[in-house]
Amino acid sequence: MTAAPGEGPTTSPPSARALGLYVHWPYCERICPYCDFNVVRDRGARATKARLVDAILADLTAQARLTGPMSLVSVFFGGGTPSLMDSEDVMRILETARDLWTPGADLEVTLEANPTDAEASRFAALARAGVNRLSLGVQSLDDRGLKVLGRNHDAASARRAAVLARDSFPRLSIDLIHGLPGQDAAAWAGDLAAGLALQPEHISAYELTIESGTAFDRAVRRGALNMPGEDARADLFALTQEMLSAAGFDAYEVSNHARGPQARARHNLVYWRGEDYVGVGPGAHGRLTLDGARWALETPRAIGDYVRAALDGGPSSAPQRLTPRDVALERLLMGLRTVEGVSLTDLMPLGISEGKIMEFQGFLEMCEGCLLATPRGRPVLDSVISQLAAAAPSIGES
Repeated sequence: MTAAPGEGPTTSPPSARALGLYVHWPYCERICPYCDFNVVRDRGARATKARLVDAILADLTAQARLTGPMSLVSVFFGGGTPSLMDSEDVMRILETARDLWTPGADLEVTLEANPTDAEASRFAALARAGVNRLSLGVQSLDDRGLKVLGRNHDAASARRAAVLARDSFPRLSIDLIHGLPGQDAAAWAGDLAAGLALQPEHISAYELTIESGTAFDRAVRRGALNMPGEDARADLFALTQEMLSAAGFDAYEVSNHARGPQARARHNLVYWRGEDYVGVGPGAHGRLTLDGARWALETPRAIGDYVRAALDGGPSSAPQRLTPRDVALERLLMGLRTVEGVSLTDLMPLGISEGKIMEFQGFLEMCEGCLLATPRGRPVLDSVISQLAAAAPSIGES
């Protein structure tokens, strides 16, 4: 429920607690047909974008009053296309965040980029601003696949961008998408091999999903887009695990693969471990542990609404206190995706019995006080989690 006036969180967590920061930049040169993120076409004037940056800075200050002193372990610029941002704006946001919270010794600063924005001078400026990890939206290294996905770059551009990124940033992650219409195992194997040739330390390999309200959703409903069947998608998932494992990547999460623990995305781990994070920018989400309770925050989605709310001087969203059951459901959904699993203690408010868990033997396992998904369970994890959540009795609501 939404906190009533005077009933919101007032006590800050101890300074040792880790904090992640998500910065949402909503502008894109074009809207991809599979995307359901809170994005708009980049038609905004420089003055409009300057006001958005001012609003983000004001929002950071307001939310820091909620959190109090914390250790900033990660900053993630997402979108949208934050590689379209002016590097000076990126620097201002990072400097403000460092002033408001204590930067961790190994603070990870990630920025998402499109290959079309790959210029040596642009990347160098972003690195000087403080970005030390680039997440490059390659999506495919096959020109046919890129055309299907509605991307505005070709495979050659993606390769050039990866070379520039390796020269500019200490860490490089690439995104790839499988399960495209007409894609077979040979085509996906070629994409993976080409992606590995770019020498990233991290690969996010996502299955194409059809999100409600997107252009792809409309195309599927009118029969203009034929997606691969369940068995074909499962084969592509298995091929992903096989090829990336053979190349020295560990699947530390269902769709994310890192070349060793040091290459794992610290910001993603903030979400999956149930740590605290602040979200700024239009439509950004946050989770904070204050007054011994878990609070959810969500900013206004419309750019104008967000700017007005943030510049009014308060947090741009009203905190909502989550019930213990809400928190446990989030831990179940996020934690089971990782090789770390989720603590059984965190799941206690759900009241899931050991007998119920044993019904998923072969898909789930218990180890040292944690619930883990097995390799067999990972491809069907959404279904397993849904069934577990539905079986949880309604307890722990106070």
